[in-house]
Amino acid sequence: MFLIKIKLFCIVSGYYHTAASGPNVFTIEACRKFAGIMTDKDEFGPITRNRRRATITSAKSETVKLRNGATAAATDLTSGPKARESLTKTLQLNEDSKQKCDRYDKMSCHKLQESMLSSASSFRNYRGVLNWCVVMLVLSNARLFLENLLRYGILVDPIQVVSLFLKDPYSWPAACLVIVSNVFIFVALYTERKLAMGSISEKVGLLIYIFNLTVILCFPMVVVLKLPSITPVGGAFTLGVYTILFLKLYSYKDVNRWCRVRTQVKARSLSRSLSCPSSPSASSCMQSHVSYPGNLSLRDMYYFVFAPTLCYELNFPRSESIRMGFLLRRLFEMLLLTQLLVGLTQQWMVPIIRSSMKPLQEMDYSRMTERLLRLAVPNHLIWLIFFYCFFHSSMNFVAELLRFGDREFYRDWWNSETITYFWQNWNIPVHKWCLRHFYKPLLRRGAGKLLSQSAVFFASAFFHEYLVSVPLRMFRLWAFMGMMAQLPLAWFVAKFLRGNYGNAAVWLSLIIGQPIAVLMYVHDYYVTHCQDDPTITEAL
Repeated sequence: MFLIKIKLFCIVSGYYHTAASGPNVFTIEACRKFAGIMTDKDEFGPITRNRRRATITSAKSETVKLRNGATAAATDLTSGPKARESLTKTLQLNEDSKQKCDRYDKMSCHKLQESMLSSASSFRNYRGVLNWCVVMLVLSNARLFLENLLRYGILVDPIQVVSLFLKDPYSWPAACLVIVSNVFIFVALYTERKLAMGSISEKVGLLIYIFNLTVILCFPMVVVLKLPSITPVGGAFTLGVYTILFLKLYSYKDVNRWCRVRTQVKARSLSRSLSCPSSPSASSCMQSHVSYPGNLSLRDMYYFVFAPTLCYELNFPRSESIRMGFLLRRLFEMLLLTQLLVGLTQQWMVPIIRSSMKPLQEMDYSRMTERLLRLAVPNHLIWLIFFYCFFHSSMNFVAELLRFGDREFYRDWWNSETITYFWQNWNIPVHKWCLRHFYKPLLRRGAGKLLSQSAVFFASAFFHEYLVSVPLRMFRLWAFMGMMAQLPLAWFVAKFLRGNYGNAAVWLSLIIGQPIAVLMYVHDYYVTHCQDDPTITEAL
């Protein structure tokens, strides 16, 4: 009876499997399981109907597992074409279910995200907003330009520009003053040569330098104040040249003195490569470098005088060659932007300044504020054009012509979040000079940082007032007070304004602060020099 039951089970299982998947390959395994259960009859007692149902169910589940390819053994056995077809259908069903899930995800239109203009959003691409600002700026200024043309007509007169520099075409006092500045260059070079040879002592050399530098500042000032043939623009140009020469010769004095100190301690030059033992590979490099006192030549001196820097070095970084394309582009920019500056000044700024005289005399504060805001836009635009023309076009032109390698004349001052950062980055040649020859020496002598910074701002305020008041032949200290006001403004912005608010404060000080000084000086100049002139009064 036992054997008959085994045979019946094997036949039944073989029939179901043959109908489902082809050859009778699982019959032996199913029979073994059934036989195992039957052999356990003595331990667990007679097999009931529920026991048999459980056995058949486990056998079917084993068949399903093997049919779905859950084990490697079953995969090896199901190598027939129908088994592969069944496996393909199963995989297709899985892919269909995944596609249904993907379709559901695509149908979903909501997810966790922040608004683009929210501070918590990671969106940072505002290029379209920047383009919109540029378009609005162009349109608004185009309207102002048309309004100016309709009201005043064409005021641009290139010939009038010449009269700003010369009163008499046969008398060129400003140019003569610039030529005379070569005397002070020769005095500085002669003094350095005598110091290098030991013909004069360091104290005598210092006294000569003090006298030479003092005369550089005082001599042109006296000539401009006493000689009425020098125009305000010509005087400002001359004083600018003498101020640059003063800063250059001061740096020349300091660097050569440092070289003499190092020579006394048996250092051959400021360059580290020259102080190291020479090697065959470095011999050619040493020939291209200059060491003290070989730098005390007329050629080296005038190269430094014309170089776009205020800090002297024995060996400047040099570019390999002159790029003619780059040189011509900078020259074209200089010519174009100079004409643009003159045109905007004559057409836009001068009419606003003239219309501002009467409100200033009557102390009409509402109209004064309106004129100030009207003047702020053209003044700031002209200042930006001047910055690009001078610090980028002109200085790069001179640097390319002289193969001067260090072209860092400015940094990203437009991103300034503090007043201090702006003054440190908008004029790099002056900043390097102040840092090297004024700020750090004060720190080495025991002065604090706040005192040293205040001293730097004081010196800057002095030169600003020197370059404005002397050519105008009046002393009102507006430029001096404007520069000294940068100290409390810098403290306020650094302490209470950060990020974009600090940057906005810097821009606001530039846009509003400059036209205030312009109006003050123009008003005082008119009251001092032009109030009694009926032709000028009628024109205003």
